Amino acid sequence: MKQRIRVVGIIKTEEGVLVFKRSKGRSEAPVFWELPTGKIKFGEQPEEAMVRSLNEYTGLTASTMKLKDVITFLAPEGATRLSNLYIVYELGIKNDDKPIPKDRYTAFKFVKEFASSSVRLDEASMSVIEIEEGKTISGRAMSRDTVNSVIINVDGASRGNPGPSGIGYCIYNSDGHIIKQGGEFIGFATSRMAEYYAMRKGIELAIEMGYKKARFVSDSLMVVNQLNGIFTVKNHDILPVYEDILSKLGEFEAVSFTHTNREKNVIADHEANLAINKTLGRK
Repeated sequence: MKQRIRVVGIIKTEEGVLVFKRSKGRSEAPVFWELPTGKIKFGEQPEEAMVRSLNEYTGLTASTMKLKDVITFLAPEGATRLSNLYIVYELGIKNDDKPIPKDRYTAFKFVKEFASSSVRLDEASMSVIEIEEGKTISGRAMSRDTVNSVIINVDGASRGNPGPSGIGYCIYNSDGHIIKQGGEFIGFATSRMAEYYAMRKGIELAIEMGYKKARFVSDSLMVVNQLNGIFTVKNHDILPVYEDILSKLGEFEAVSFTHTNREKNVIADHEANLAINKTLGRK
């Protein structure tokens, strides 16, 4: 499987979030906007790549920089599947620093509300915005694999690792409204097993509810990277559940796995811990 690694920056001011218009390649290709994005050159650290790309493509200099998140997802590329890993930074710029788009960009814009904006984001930037804002972009023109899909957040919890464990889930429609949420006690397990059981439960729910396109979100980077094919599953206890999940993916027309921060996964986390508390007789 091919893998693409990029750095991407979020610049937010009083005017909104800064996005750039991509230079149009083929004349028939659609025009997309994106957050400032760049490749990591050989020998570079991700932070160095972010600083260089920002200046090289936008003319801006980062005054502050903080690691925000790492997201992974699958996207089609021709007849193959492309694994994407995006390292997300929160960037600050000086008030008097103005963007000068060049090379890959032709224009810039500050967007306050993407749901009501005519800006057509590329899939990677859309994934970042949705995760960081904690909601989907309604009416968006998402291309490729997870268009008009539900978003299913899952989480596993273990008291003692191993110990009493639970799983939780929260299902959102494409407008960001909660369709269903809940949790289950799964017995005595490790935290990584709980995370995998939670993902399998989310997939099973999507199938039961008839969804053919779904984006699964977890705060376990290990699970997301393994299901995206970035990491290999070597643990014999996980392998049967992992293979069971893969066998169920044939039920979908399109699917993606995305990582989020734990703070953005609070409902699924709450449901998982609530299931444990109910079984143990705790409030």
